[in-house]
Amino acid sequence: MTAFDFERVGRPGRALQYSYDWKDCVLYALGVGAKLPDELPFLYEQRGPSVLPTFGVLPSFPSLVAAMGDVGANFAQVVHGEHALTVHHPIPARATLTTVATVTDIFDKGKGALILVNCETRGDDDRLLFENRWSIFQIGAGGFGGERGPSARSAPPPADRAPDFEHREVTTAEQAALYRLSGDHNPLHIDPALARTAGFDVPILHGLCTYGFAGRAVLAHACGGDPARLRSLAGRFAGTVLPGDALITRGWQVAPQSYIVQVTKDDGAEVFSHATAEVLPSPEVLPSPEVLPSQ
Repeated sequence: MTAFDFERVGRPGRALQYSYDWKDCVLYALGVGAKLPDELPFLYEQRGPSVLPTFGVLPSFPSLVAAMGDVGANFAQVVHGEHALTVHHPIPARATLTTVATVTDIFDKGKGALILVNCETRGDDDRLLFENRWSIFQIGAGGFGGERGPSARSAPPPADRAPDFEHREVTTAEQAALYRLSGDHNPLHIDPALARTAGFDVPILHGLCTYGFAGRAVLAHACGGDPARLRSLAGRFAGTVLPGDALITRGWQVAPQSYIVQVTKDDGAEVFSHATAEVLPSPEVLPSPEVLPSQ
């Protein structure tokens, strides 16, 4: 059982900076499967480039690692359980951003501990650009007598109708090798020998790579390809994906701006489940300025 430093819970960590440019945005887009010609704006610097909203997971990663270390988490025993990203403003193609991470709770789940970390990322004008909510499960760290905390998120797909969109893509054998260049260098995703010691026949795909595939599908089918319209994406990592697996993303519109999202493999196994996406209206359907309510 890990001895957590509960005095650190609820206390913001140190601010960490993350600098990037258009090449990092393009590398991330390629890492989560972006393709020509349909996604040229995300792959070509002369078009900006446009930045995939799920790129927002990257600047928070170093702060997450620091915050987990501050409370005494053991990285050899953790798995990524759930993730939620909320984007408040479009992400620039070049910036130095500042993230502050706070471990908000550590819950006792018996067989392990659930560690919740909230990361706020701001631009150089101190404007909040996006937030990441990480749910990390540390195996074998439970039994310390703490509160059990919330149940896993639940957002099942509607059982009475077909999805409003379905998007199938096949990952490449090199998908994990490419995605890890965006910052998650865990050898589990590249080293066959290490993968076998962890119980896998081959290296596995990053959960956040699958998350990026899901985000692209929502962007294409529910946002008209406009990255400014994808406000949030949250869900549970429910299964293992191997490089080369096909990913099928389905979405059900359950409200004017809300979708339930599910990602499965060809055999029907869920890999990203109980997911929800918030989609902003297209500019064409927004009320004109003269009829907007006064503030």
